[in-house]
Amino acid sequence: MGFLDLFGHSGAARRGEADPADMAHLVAWTRNHYGVEAFVEPRTTVTDVTVALVAHDGEWTRRVVGERGAQRLSGALGVPVYDARRVGYPQRMRDYEARRRVLERRAAALT
Repeated sequence: MGFLDLFGHSGAARRGEADPADMAHLVAWTRNHYGVEAFVEPRTTVTDVTVALVAHDGEWTRRVVGERGAQRLSGALGVPVYDARRVGYPQRMRDYEARRRVLERRAAALT
């Protein structure tokens, strides 16, 4: 077991490749939602290249894909792929999060 394995990092992600389980999640998520667009996020000091998938209603998911996985995303998922640094995130994603927070506050107030 390597040091990064203690923090949940797979060997595939360290080599710039997507973990097969993460890619399977992205494919399944894309099939179960419509109007999906992919936003590739750059590598940071903490994570490798990631992708955020955003559906028509703003619901989203994020996974580490690595550089090689990011290059194969469009073909693998069949959705438009954007560079998040250049285009930012869609307003519907922020609206979805705002609605989710309101619903969580209401649920907490009822308990």
